[in-house]
Amino acid sequence: MPGVNVPSTSHRVAIQGEHGSFSEEAARRLLGRRVQVTCCATFPEAFQQLRSGRARRLVVPVENTLAGSVHENYDLLVEHGFHAEAELDLRIRHALIAPRGVRLDAVKFVYSHPVALAQCRKFFAKHPRLKAVADYDTAGSVKRIVAEGRRDAAAIAGPFAAAVYKARILLRNLEDHPGNFTRFLVIRRDRAARPGPDCDKTSIVFATKNIPGALFRCLAAFALRDINLTKLESRPWHGRPFEYLFYLDFIGRPDRAPGRAALAQLGEYTSSVRILGCYPRHR
Repeated sequence: MPGVNVPSTSHRVAIQGEHGSFSEEAARRLLGRRVQVTCCATFPEAFQQLRSGRARRLVVPVENTLAGSVHENYDLLVEHGFHAEAELDLRIRHALIAPRGVRLDAVKFVYSHPVALAQCRKFFAKHPRLKAVADYDTAGSVKRIVAEGRRDAAAIAGPFAAAVYKARILLRNLEDHPGNFTRFLVIRRDRAARPGPDCDKTSIVFATKNIPGALFRCLAAFALRDINLTKLESRPWHGRPFEYLFYLDFIGRPDRAPGRAALAQLGEYTSSVRILGCYPRHR
């Protein structure tokens, strides 16, 4: 897929995680191999890098085909008022990685993020002598065992992490399910003047009015125009007890029919609507 055009005045992008993480791999695929990556410990810290202007773009995961949505990042996207401008569905491949010279039969402990460990249950069932140890980050686990010179430990991370930390891949494709993909978004602080010619997918967030059948009527605005919805999810509306925001993705653009007409009809049954971004669909 084509990369995103980042202004030449700065090629800095913020991610959550260490160098070698899946987020960095996604950022380099989306923004180019030469982009400067700022690694942050938490998602709020990464969003703050964009807010302050220290980063010109932000790349974050928003959904995994096995673990579901990353709700924190949807909440932060709304909280900061940022905009999505590109997406990537990254195939998640887990590898067993160890410092150079370490053999599989010497490994006793396997470090990784809890989600990655959970996605490799069959591997641990096949190797019951290995003890899974939860760590803060997949690539960070590789960084740790290499820095400490561990001869009894390995880590589960992407092959990209092995290249970054000059480690050895002992085994590949540890994941239980081959259909393991994570969807990443490129986030910018301000909205583009108008969507580019290849933009064909739109993300919005809305709140319905408190009237009977409000959600049905909102969805009908798209169904009646044969607009395909690719995501619909509700989240608590912060500061509004027991009220909810609905996140919706559809194939189409807000500035062209029928998307424009659907959004106009949607406005009749909602108390709030915001376009989160219009961008090229990943293919």
